[in-house]
Amino acid sequence: MTLREIVGLLDATVCTGEAHLDTEVQSAFASDLMSDVLTLKDTPILITGLCNIQTIRTCDMACLQFVVFVRNKKPSADMIELAEENDMVLIACEYSMFKTCGLLFEAGLYPLF
Repeated sequence: MTLREIVGLLDATVCTGEAHLDTEVQSAFASDLMSDVLTLKDTPILITGLCNIQTIRTCDMACLQFVVFVRNKKPSADMIELAEENDMVLIACEYSMFKTCGLLFEAGLYPLF
């Protein structure tokens, strides 16, 4: 599934990283605990409601390039700037984490675990 398809499926907004929307992703991981994110050994798309600068820094440390913010969270200008510096894609949607995960799973995105 491409990031562009994910944006359409979630009625989402692309905050940064439009150039990467044709990138294919196979799996997703959902968490608001950045300590869990740091344990990842794969590079899935991260689905989270934790919307702060530490989320971007954690994703950079974990080599995660794609983030979907749920629950109508919007990244700040500082977050977008740091994400652009690290070539990340930030997507924001209004859905809950549960609904977001369900829609993506139903559309064929695999869970990481």
